[in-house]
Amino acid sequence: MTETTPHPNNNEDLNLRIARRISGLRAERGMSLEALASKCHVSRSMISLIERGESSPTAVVLDKLAFGLGVTLASLFEEPQDAASPLVRRAEQLLWTDPQSGYVRRNISPPHFRSPLQIVEVLFPAGATVSYQAGQRDSGIPQQIWLLEGSMEISSGGIHYSLQAGDCLAMQEHHEIVYHNSSALPARYLVVINSDFSQPTRR
Repeated sequence: MTETTPHPNNNEDLNLRIARRISGLRAERGMSLEALASKCHVSRSMISLIERGESSPTAVVLDKLAFGLGVTLASLFEEPQDAASPLVRRAEQLLWTDPQSGYVRRNISPPHFRSPLQIVEVLFPAGATVSYQAGQRDSGIPQQIWLLEGSMEISSGGIHYSLQAGDCLAMQEHHEIVYHNSSALPARYLVVINSDFSQPTRR
């Protein structure tokens, strides 16, 4: 397996960044806590805790909030800026660990740089499962998953796929998607996301 040395960025710092991002997006859209809670089916109290940086949200909760705000999950980690650099070194790429499943997410794309493409690397533990409910998007988010190491089971829209190293799966994120690693070894894959999807509130 490739190296997975801990990164100086940690979940506590990223949770504060995510908190500011969610609060800012909600303010931009003129959404109350109640309105966002109703749309994404996350409790008002939980959203309030997340926005104050007092809760460590799971990947599933972040995905629900991204749906409610009309953005991709990846965009909750970064805010586009006009003067951002188009280059990011590996040592500067953000790492985040899902507190529920233990999967490690690396944001590979240059932070803050405006681009319709986002690349994420995921190290998925043996035996772990993550289920994204994102289902009610009016327009699916195109993405492709390229499995680099190990094996993965992925279900999308009721269709089941078994992926081995080197396989690539293209899909639209507008159904429930379940990721499962049934093997005894971690899996590593890249997700390439087209964030320029058609949403009335997209950024």
